[in-house]
Amino acid sequence: MILAASVPLLGHPKLGRSSITANSGVTACPATTTAMAMTSSWTVSSTNGDRFLRGGGSREGSGFLNGYLLNKSSKATTHYPSKRRGGINYPASVATASASPLSSKVTRDSSSSDVCLKVLKSAREKFAQEISFQLKDKDISLAKALLYVAAEDEAFMAFNQEMDAHSLLNERRDVPVLTNVHEWDCLEMMSLSGKNIAEWLIELDAIAREVEAELVSRDIGCNLVEVLEAVNLVLFKSRGFKRLGIAVDPKYSYLHGVLSCGYGSAILLSIIYMEVCRRLGLTIVGSRVGEDFLIWPLTKNPEELFKVTSGRSLFAIVNGRCVEDPRSMASDLSSNSLLGLDIASNRDIIGIALANLIRLHWKRASRMSHGLMLTSALRPVHHTGQKLEKIDGSNHPLLRPEDLRLAIMASERLLILQPHNWVLRRDHGMMLYYNREYGEAVQELSICMAFAPEEEAAVLEPFVEKLHLLRLESSWKSRGHAGQLSVL
Repeated sequence: MILAASVPLLGHPKLGRSSITANSGVTACPATTTAMAMTSSWTVSSTNGDRFLRGGGSREGSGFLNGYLLNKSSKATTHYPSKRRGGINYPASVATASASPLSSKVTRDSSSSDVCLKVLKSAREKFAQEISFQLKDKDISLAKALLYVAAEDEAFMAFNQEMDAHSLLNERRDVPVLTNVHEWDCLEMMSLSGKNIAEWLIELDAIAREVEAELVSRDIGCNLVEVLEAVNLVLFKSRGFKRLGIAVDPKYSYLHGVLSCGYGSAILLSIIYMEVCRRLGLTIVGSRVGEDFLIWPLTKNPEELFKVTSGRSLFAIVNGRCVEDPRSMASDLSSNSLLGLDIASNRDIIGIALANLIRLHWKRASRMSHGLMLTSALRPVHHTGQKLEKIDGSNHPLLRPEDLRLAIMASERLLILQPHNWVLRRDHGMMLYYNREYGEAVQELSICMAFAPEEEAAVLEPFVEKLHLLRLESSWKSRGHAGQLSVL
């Protein structure tokens, strides 16, 4: 059974460079001890994932959840740092906590939508607390953090469904509309595929107990190889967990979905393996090797991991066929090279899962615009003599608004973990641009320019200038003025 997780995305310097989207990787800057807050606000279109909107959401200043993360007292302004590597004076909103109170602009149409908003806010706060840099990395629960991610996304989709139902009811009052009546009224009671967060954690406890029962029935003591064989037996035979090469259905990229159906992305199966072993008192660590995320038991004698018994090494028992595949970098590992690998922290692993969510939801959002990359809009503007129309909202590609917002949400969480990651911040700003949140996009891209290499900043600068004008024009037209602002 393959356990090694194929990891196409990663935003950490220890674990290498890769791509968040088809064209741009997440190259992390050094982790900081304080998580920089997100500067984007919510703009949610009252539409479900099967409808389309050019550019994703509504224009700046509108939307049911505008201001979800931040209470803005003023509009964002373009900010060009005078020093690229020195101290940077961020806008005041950047220093605000990522789980700020809801804005007074939020529209409340029903008690059900109120519950969704309450869970949205609570889930983000709990996630931020769980991965806080004030905690030691070993104290972070992978399972809890990823279940909070799932709860926030599920609450967002439930809120969208509520808004769709109310919109239909307002448009066609003669047609009965069934709205969802939630059996939960808080994050702790929210149902994720039939169980709440506490019950999913209990499910992991139950899997660990099944392994213990298997060890007792076979009269196995503390032999490391036999313990891991018992874990494999329970997970992949008794429970029937299977790895999917490419997870196209979002449920396979959320922890509760994998625990519920037994199918999932490789990184989530590795996380389940690590969580079960932790409950057994066995520490499993991991590291990215090429396109795979390999895991192994922490030991002072790595030689024993590669000692072949019964035809296979312990390292192969844990990671499966990729270790024996000559095309994989994992096949070249030895006890000596294993010592040279940087072990991924819990924050790193959560970052991998979030980066996968960004890629998944962006692909789903842009599937009607095949080949669209997050940076596609940057290149035309970089050439001299280009007009504002090149980034005009009328030229936005066809995107699915719900999936685009889910990608933005995953990016927001990842930026809490990696606030100095300029590539991630650039991609986040571009997603805000596609979602027509021009003010927030200007702010994120301006901050990105402070960290980006000179050549990348040179590409961003003309785009940000024109985007700032587009934002002003949007505000101008919203006040009833005619005409278009032009670039001098």
